[in-house]
Amino acid sequence: MKNNIYELILPIEFSDNDIKIALKKKGVKNLKAYTITRKSLDARKKGSLLWNISVEINTLETDFNLLPQKSLNVKYKNRNKKIIVVGSGPSGIFSSLLLLQSGFNVTLIERGPEVDQRDRDITNLLKNAVFNSSSNFAFGEGGAGTFSDGKLTSRSKHISNEKDYILSTFINNGAPSEIFSMVHPHLGSDNLKVIVKSMRNQFINLGGEILFDTEFLSFNSISGLVKSVETSKGVIDCDYLILGTGHSSFNTYRELMNLGVKFRNKNFAIGFRAEHNQSHINKSQWGVEQVKGLKAAEYRLVAKTEQSSVFSFCMCPGGTVVPAAATTGSSVVNGMSNYMRSGKFANAAVVASFDFEKELKREVSPKESLDLLQHLEEKYYSATGGFSVPAMSINSFINGKCNLISRETSYALGLTEYDLTTLLPSFVINPLKQGLIDFNKKIKGYEDGIIMGLESKTSAPIQVLRNQNGLCQDFYNLYFCGEGSGWAGGIVSSGADGLKAAQDIIDRN
Repeated sequence: MKNNIYELILPIEFSDNDIKIALKKKGVKNLKAYTITRKSLDARKKGSLLWNISVEINTLETDFNLLPQKSLNVKYKNRNKKIIVVGSGPSGIFSSLLLLQSGFNVTLIERGPEVDQRDRDITNLLKNAVFNSSSNFAFGEGGAGTFSDGKLTSRSKHISNEKDYILSTFINNGAPSEIFSMVHPHLGSDNLKVIVKSMRNQFINLGGEILFDTEFLSFNSISGLVKSVETSKGVIDCDYLILGTGHSSFNTYRELMNLGVKFRNKNFAIGFRAEHNQSHINKSQWGVEQVKGLKAAEYRLVAKTEQSSVFSFCMCPGGTVVPAAATTGSSVVNGMSNYMRSGKFANAAVVASFDFEKELKREVSPKESLDLLQHLEEKYYSATGGFSVPAMSINSFINGKCNLISRETSYALGLTEYDLTTLLPSFVINPLKQGLIDFNKKIKGYEDGIIMGLESKTSAPIQVLRNQNGLCQDFYNLYFCGEGSGWAGGIVSSGADGLKAAQDIIDRN
């Protein structure tokens, strides 16, 4: 007998007994066990919020809400092959775990330190403006996503098995079990710091070797076959190489181009971080400033302009704006929040999409795209002479004035009143203005917030030429996965991208 799924509408603070009563009203008798498979907030009626719940009735008697271990059904055997994986972000760690579970010899290289040391270096940055080029919001154990909101939503299709594997691995390493059912699940940076450490221990217990503070420099290949990897601590031989370096490692991009790895430009988006009081966003989305049983309201906004699309990205409810530069002398902002999302402020990237070649009306190489973006990030640093970020009110940006109303901010290193139209490329200014005007129609009072810094890390600016499993064009054993490849974005899709590369290697051996 197949399990049955029932759709329930429940109050915000529902209990196990509420579920049982609702199922009984639906005709369920002799209930033994159930699993919540989907949970989404219905906020259409402001001030009267409800949960839409999908509940699966289990035929076997088990504990309520028991979540089974998910697997990709790989078989272990001694494959006698050495895999080098570069980068401990989602694509790197998940490909490594699957390869170890399949019997490969895996060495994981991470340019930054373990997460505890990384946390100390980030604290030093936020308190004393001391920047460490290998240990910051971009680099270190767990990748850029470790110090973020930890969102687990993904628009990628055909990755359901990989997604189940990723979520169950997170749960087995300390994540809340609700991530299996929530429509918009997130982990929070406080949880992620614990989870990535536990996943490292899982990796080591499976027989993996991890080298922290070890930077990938280059590789040696013959006729499309990578033979060894050059690192800051020496040369390591390998049978396969998986790159999961993230979208901020521009030095790696440039070296790969020198080594014959082919890239192309892709559509990109830049803008700034918008910040509001979280209570204002709550009232706009929920009708009230606070709802018992809920953390903080989110928003997702899109506006179509004549020139491009403008959209919010990586919204962090109850979060903070952080300095996310990857290199010395550059300035980039990003958002971060903890699991409870209990901070006073809400922030989100607001960006406009564009194509360098279309806007510049000439051919632009992938290398030049990197140079243009890096120059822009350095320009923002020079504008204030440090990690204080240029900022102004949204209303001022829309109306062509420069004004920053004195107010609190979550950004720890200070704001400098600055006309952002003098820093942004001219072709994104009008779309961003039009987008903000549209956002203000959707969230009343949106224009009362502030915008700050440069948001340039929504995705990679270029894309590697590769097959669907990540194998680079003209190479036989070189894979490039995750956000840095230009083919994935976010924790889940990047992790799935790494798993597909690992599965391809498994299938070949």
